[in-house]
Formats: sequence, C-alpha cells, structure tokens
Amino acid sequence: MEASITLKKVGKLIGDKTILASLTFGIERGSLVAIIGDNEAGKSMLLKVISGVENQEFGNVYINGLDLRKRRLSVISSIGFVSHEIDLDPWLTLEQNVRFMGFMYGVDIETLNTRMIQLARDFHIIPHLKRMVQDISPGILKKGMILRALIHDPDILIMDEPTAFMDAESYRQTWDFLLRLKGKKTMLYVSQTLSEVEEAHDRILVLEDGKITLDGSLDKLLGSTFDYHQFQIEFEELSDDLFQKLSNVPKVKNPSRIGNSIHFYGRERNVFFAVLNAATSSVMKDISVNKLGLQDLMDAKFARDGIH
Repeated sequence: MEASITLKKVGKLIGDKTILASLTFGIERGSLVAIIGDNEAGKSMLLKVISGVENQEFGNVYINGLDLRKRRLSVISSIGFVSHEIDLDPWLTLEQNVRFMGFMYGVDIETLNTRMIQLARDFHIIPHLKRMVQDISPGILKKGMILRALIHDPDILIMDEPTAFMDAESYRQTWDFLLRLKGKKTMLYVSQTLSEVEEAHDRILVLEDGKITLDGSLDKLLGSTFDYHQFQIEFEELSDDLFQKLSNVPKVKNPSRIGNSIHFYGRERNVFFAVLNAATSSVMKDISVNKLGLQDLMDAKFARDGIH
C-alpha cells in the first residue's frame, strides 16, 4: 500500500542533544498508528517534524511523495495537527478559532459552515461554539482542537495525546468518531494511555531516546512475549540459596528478587509448578500470576532486551 508519510534518516538536535536519531520508516495511507514511549523519548518532536511545525537537521520527510522542505506550501494543506498544549486563542470564541483556521486554508464560507456544524455535532460540542475559549474546560477544548485540525479536510491527521484532559464520556465520543475515519485518513498519534493504544491502532511505534525500538501491530510486538506470564511468589523467608535454586529451574526467565519475593517469567504452566515443587520445603505466603501486556513493552528493559 502507498505510504502517506515517509521518513528517511531524519535527525533532530537541540543544542548538542540528539532528540531524533536517524529515523527511517513509512506510514501507510489510511492507517491508524500510535507512538508510545517514556517522557523525553522524542514523541512530540517527531510529530512536530512530520507536521512541519519544526524542521529537522538531517534527512527528509515526504508527505504523499512530496518533500516537506521543498514543497511546504503544497504539502502543509494535507496535514491537520493537534498539539498537546491547548493552543486556541483564549480571547476568541471556539467558533472564531475554527473559522480562522478555515480561512487560512482557503475554505469557502458555505463549506466551512457545513463542515464545522457537522464536526461539532460529531464531537458533541455545538453548545460550546459561541463560548469564549477561556471559559471552556480543557477536555472540550481538546475536542475543539481536533475539529479545527479537520476543518480543511486534510488527508493526514497528527495528534499529540488527542484525549488529554477528557472525561470518560468525551474520551469515548472522540474515539468513536476517530475510528470512523480509519481507512479514510492517515492518523498518527501519541498516547500515554496504554489501554487507549491497545484498543485503537493498526500499528504501534515504540520510541526510546529518539530511536524506534519496536515497530508493528500489538500482536507482532508482543510476539514471543505474548504467551509469557509473570509469576511472583512471596516466602516467609527467601534465602540466597533458595533464590538461586529457583532461578536455576529450567525455563525460568528473568528471575529477580524483591525482599522475600521472587519474580520470574515463564511461557509454560509447568514451569510455575516446577518452581513450586522446588520450594515445597519453604513456607509460601502469597502467589500471583499476571499475563504480559503492552505495559511490559513500555518497560525500557523489554524494549531493548526482551525476555531471555
């Protein structure tokens, strides 16, 4: 499938600090892609570079096959950008903010009016259009920012934490609408809410220190870790000898110790029973079993090393 967004060896520096490190990847047209990672990983900067808000020092960004630097005026109208920060003018109404953006992109009055009302209805914010921005809650304003980004009907929608500040109802309304755009628009977004990423994505990029450490669908990323479980056994007393004995049980992965508890990973259920059998002479106080999920991929250790 044709790529809407293509990066080739894109690098970004601030002073002598590398924010983005020679990134090369493509985003297919009509796909919904999530970017996750720790704070300071470079997620927001990546969105700004792709949107043309920031310039990269190295490499090239292509939007629908056009070089963003060389064809900025032609390319920029293809993109709708939603920043993390509330960047609406507080001294204007929400409607005036939206209209200003529409006029900037040359949207005619009739189309602008029709599109604004329809989008406001989709986001359930029609009663807020005439209100001053400074009097509107941040969650509603975030909806308004997505509306504003869509007012010129761009092919690509780039969003930095699109549901930040929203309550549960607004969150659901927003994602109900965004999911209807799948296949029609290319959407790239940053999220810190792992449940949001797990339920709404075609592809996930994990960014760490300006580099992509994992890239693929959730099932692909979990891959070999998907069948693993995390086990924890708390003992009345976990001696060094006992910890070493349990760590050496075949197929126990990544054993670690916290106080009198041993944590380890195992793919097969009989690994857990083998550990229990090896510890039958010791007093156990508590046992827990957890299946691995996206949070484990977010752990920098997993992103770099996986389970071994």
